[in-house]
Amino acid sequence: MKKIALLLVFTIALTTASAQTKKKQILLLGTFHFENPGLDVAQINTFNVMSDKSQKELEIITDKIKKFGPNKIFVEWNYQKQDKLDKFYNRNTDSLLHKKADEIVQLALRSAKKLGHKKLYGIDYNDADFPYDSLVKGMTAAKQFDLIKKNEELMKKYETDQNKKIAKYSLTELLLDVNTKAANEDNISWYLETAIKGGKTDNFVGAYLVSEWYRRNLYMYALIQKLTESKDDKIMVLLGAGHTAMIREFVEHNPEYEIVELATVLK
Repeated sequence: MKKIALLLVFTIALTTASAQTKKKQILLLGTFHFENPGLDVAQINTFNVMSDKSQKELEIITDKIKKFGPNKIFVEWNYQKQDKLDKFYNRNTDSLLHKKADEIVQLALRSAKKLGHKKLYGIDYNDADFPYDSLVKGMTAAKQFDLIKKNEELMKKYETDQNKKIAKYSLTELLLDVNTKAANEDNISWYLETAIKGGKTDNFVGAYLVSEWYRRNLYMYALIQKLTESKDDKIMVLLGAGHTAMIREFVEHNPEYEIVELATVLK
């Protein structure tokens, strides 16, 4: 009897330890801006997500997100304006889906409604600086002409590549493409290999821009962790691909989380 009792205690202890070490699953869904307000440095053509074909794809994509079953969905909306996001979320869903191309509506809201969620969670932090014009001026003042040329070539190549894909790919293919390892690395490399060098030796405009980009994403990551409760086994984060590339780096150093790839969810 003692052996049985000891075995039972040991089994319970193992089960408890396993439950305590179970990682939270996080689906990082990076995207391009569906409505494309033209605010990014690189100018990318708009993709028509309101076409019949894309709308059918969105239904399939969000059905698969529903099957994945995130407990919470986080979006690129100013966290200080959560009340406005709550009001937005509670508007007529059918009307929004037929009128607004925004990815928050077409992907996040559509998924959340299917899951029966009561709200979306805004995590964007909008008080960080992004002095791109100052960066270019700093490069010019430092006579970093090779760096200026490299920067222009990188921007042009990115625009050309993305516009070719937009003309050729389906919505699903575009989303899978921007969430690949290569795309994530490209999103980060510009900051750490090009922008950071900008300016004279006593002018850190490049490093400042990079640090502000990191700060914005770190604050967003902090909000994800603060708003994720112990009962939340799975979460989804829908942000511009440049943000999810950074968040991915942070998550990979957090043993409490494991990343679930979009390709895995959509297969």
